Amino acid sequence: MASIAFIGLGNMGGPMALNLLRAGHTLHVFDLSASAVQTLVDAGAHAAASAAAAVAAADDAVISMLPASPHVKALYLGENGVLANARPGALLIDSSTIASHVAVEVAQAAQAKGLRMIDAPVSGGTAGAAAGTLTFIVGGDAADLEAARPLLEAMGKNIFHAGAAGAGQTAKICNNMLLGILMAGTAEALALGVANGLDPKVLSDIMSKSSGRNWALELYNPWPGVMENAPASRGYSGGFGSDLMLKDLGLAQEAALHARAATPLGAAARNLYQLHSQNGQGGLDFSSIVQMMSAKAKPAQG
Repeated sequence: MASIAFIGLGNMGGPMALNLLRAGHTLHVFDLSASAVQTLVDAGAHAAASAAAAVAAADDAVISMLPASPHVKALYLGENGVLANARPGALLIDSSTIASHVAVEVAQAAQAKGLRMIDAPVSGGTAGAAAGTLTFIVGGDAADLEAARPLLEAMGKNIFHAGAAGAGQTAKICNNMLLGILMAGTAEALALGVANGLDPKVLSDIMSKSSGRNWALELYNPWPGVMENAPASRGYSGGFGSDLMLKDLGLAQEAALHARAATPLGAAARNLYQLHSQNGQGGLDFSSIVQMMSAKAKPAQG
């Protein structure tokens, strides 16, 4: 079993770390939230006083799950960061969703230090993190992916090699741009139906068996009360925050500008989520975008 430093124990990182513990690995953990650290300690992890201390204590690997590019750069490239403290030959795995050029920059710096690194962002949300069924979208050398595979398999069900360093981030951003577009379109269609007197559950059933079927409609329905376990039916709490979707849609636009690619629907989705955030809804699940389409899409009353 491996000795691992795990940095970032939020809604995604916490459950991922727990699954590594259940698989028998030794974890040295750090997070700015003391309660998040305590949850892992209660499950058998070792608390570290700092990220640097966690990295220095781990023999085999470092895994990070952080909010955005600046956090990843500071963690890895800082004066007392991961690259300064990782043991020779350590395997570095960053599962944050960040700009692909930042992933490349960090990976190149790691390689210059003689360290192996992959970018391995995930899809599957908090439910997938808890169940250990995440999809990992990996960028980096194939040999490094194979070295990481036993750890990834403890946290996920599907593992894809997208290409060289940064490719995992690019593929993840493409996926999340499509997800944002799908959610906005699904919300708009449901709002149109309700405005014309249709029952949202009946309409959802019809569309899920027709050519408009999609993941957001079938597994993450944005209308309150249609799907019992969806965030929409618990006041849009939990799940994947609107501000996080906004961040990912922004990364998609950044990638599009860099590649001179046209992404008009991605840009429109980003603008919708920007307005949603400015209206004070950034902390709600991203399916709450339906509230921009209809005043009738209020959270179901318990």
